[in-house]
Parts: sequence; C-alpha cells; structure tokens
Amino acid sequence: MSDTAIPEAPAAVSASATATEPYEVDECRGVLRVYSDGSIVRSTKPSFEVPVEDDGSVLWKDAVFDPERNLQLRLYKPATATSSKKLPIFYYIHGGGFCIGSRAWPNCQNYCFKLAKGLEAVIISPDYRLAPENRLPAAIEDGFMAVKWLQAQAVADKPDTWLTDVADFGSVIISGDSAGGNISHNLAVKLGAGSPELAPVRVNGYVLLAPFFGGTVLTKSEAEGPTAAFLNWELIDRFWRLSVPAGETTDHPLINPFGPLSPNLETADLDPILVVCGGSDLLKDRAEEYAKKLKGWGKKVEYEEFEGQQHGFFTINPNSESSKKLMGIIKQFITEYSA
Repeated sequence: MSDTAIPEAPAAVSASATATEPYEVDECRGVLRVYSDGSIVRSTKPSFEVPVEDDGSVLWKDAVFDPERNLQLRLYKPATATSSKKLPIFYYIHGGGFCIGSRAWPNCQNYCFKLAKGLEAVIISPDYRLAPENRLPAAIEDGFMAVKWLQAQAVADKPDTWLTDVADFGSVIISGDSAGGNISHNLAVKLGAGSPELAPVRVNGYVLLAPFFGGTVLTKSEAEGPTAAFLNWELIDRFWRLSVPAGETTDHPLINPFGPLSPNLETADLDPILVVCGGSDLLKDRAEEYAKKLKGWGKKVEYEEFEGQQHGFFTINPNSESSKKLMGIIKQFITEYSA
C-alpha cells in the first residue's frame, strides 16, 4: 500500500460538488408537496377556497376520538333536534386520495351542513391519518377507531349528551366520499352484517360515493378518461403512489376489492350498500363493476350513476339538480334500511 496521501479537494469545491437543493417530486392540489430529500410540506390552506355557509340551522362541534394521535371528528345536528325524536347517524368520511383533505375544509363542512338538514340526521365527519407520512392501512384503522368512538359514547356512564340526547345508535349509516368510500367498503367487510362487535351500535348500511378503488390493470374509464377531468389519471396515479403500503401495488386488498390477494367477497356477509358515481368520473368503471359483482352474488347493492357528472359533483356543486336528486336517494336508502 502506498504511503502517499491523496490530497483533499478544497472545501469550497467539495461543497459545490455535493450539495444539491431538494426539489419537488410530487404535488397534490397545492396543499401537499413532497421533496427529493423525503421532506413533506403541507399547507394550512384547503385546496377548495369557498366560504363556510353556516346559517345557524345546523349545530356543530368537534370531539377527539383518538387522543394518542389527536385525531378529531366533527359532529353536526339540526338546530331543531330534540330528545323527543331520535335521529339516524350518518358518517361522512372525506376524500382526497388518502393524501389530502380534512373534516375542517370548508367544502367538507358545507356538505355536512347539507347532509344534516337534508337527511334530518346526526352527521359524524372524522379525520384520519394521511399519506405519504402514514400510508395505508393507517386511514382504514382510523376509520374503524372513529366508529368505535361512537360505541364508547353509546355505553359511557357519562356520555356527551349533545350527541346522545338526539342520536339513534341503532340506526347508523357509514358513508364516504372517494378515499372515504374506500374506507367505508373496508369497514363493511371488517364489521360484517349487523356489526356485532359494535353493539349496541348497529350499522344498517353503507353509502359509497365515487369510491376510490384501484388495480394494476387499468379500466377503460381510467385509460381513456380526459386529462382535463377534475380527477384525471395522472392525479389518481400520484395519489396511489403516495398511499399504497410500502412495497405493494394497487392490487393490494385494501385498494382492489377483487385483486388476486383480496378476500372472497362472494362469501362475505355484508349490510346493504349504495354505490354512487358520476358518469364522467374516471372511477366509474370500478364503481360499477363493484356494484354489479356484489349484486350478482346476492348482496343488497344499489348502483346510481349520474350522467355527465364529474368526480365529487355533490360537494363541488351541492345545489345542482343532480346533487339534490342524490340527497333524496340517500334519504330513501336510510329509510329503507333503518332498524
């Protein structure tokens, strides 16, 4: 071995040769930015800058359902609600590709106002951990915790009477929008018909609003959908890349209900399910296939498609005729399957 030392490069040269500024590798709706060094920046501003339409006709408050992670949910009830008439409970789990969104975003809050009045129900809108900091199954686990919180309220010695005075724990519908629809499906499979592990809480059915399902083989609507769509393929693909469990693909059982490793839903005992999708939504084919397969296996499943409507039409334009029609369909579903 030579004893000759190799001279070090000047410090200035070394620094300039090795130092690189982190650069943005992923961005979602202006509120999530992921950088090359793994750092993540989240904006406190929502991606939907709309005013909160709080006219006092619906009362609301926040509650912590997971103290360890400081996860909260938002409760809503009609201002006219009294203890003389118990109201059904309707979970609304927000969307956002598992990467963005919050119960506190104004578009979410405005839709919950609409739901509370339109359905004459108590609305529960939980947050959940987001990717990529918390990849799946974190969001599914948090959805389950949010429902277990309701059970704790139902059996508590000193419950929150703001909720318990007006809520019918035997009449619960779990609903979700996009990623929230995926969470709702996975809760339906986990809890099974009658939701026995939640007693005395009884889930009567599930409403999947444009559920965010995936798979390694693209559907026709995904492959041929317009790039100008509100939820286009590039964004769908980005959401999945950021949220799939480490080392997995979009055929993971939590993502693809009919994937090669997914449980056999033909033998699953499920509560009634309402599936809703816009006719111009790139997720349409998966939602329709989901409903058709389950119905073909004898499950109580209804499918409603709204011609010409984009992803999330009911929150983007909640006063449209399609959105009003959807509200009526959901209300009928609740009435039909109430305990």
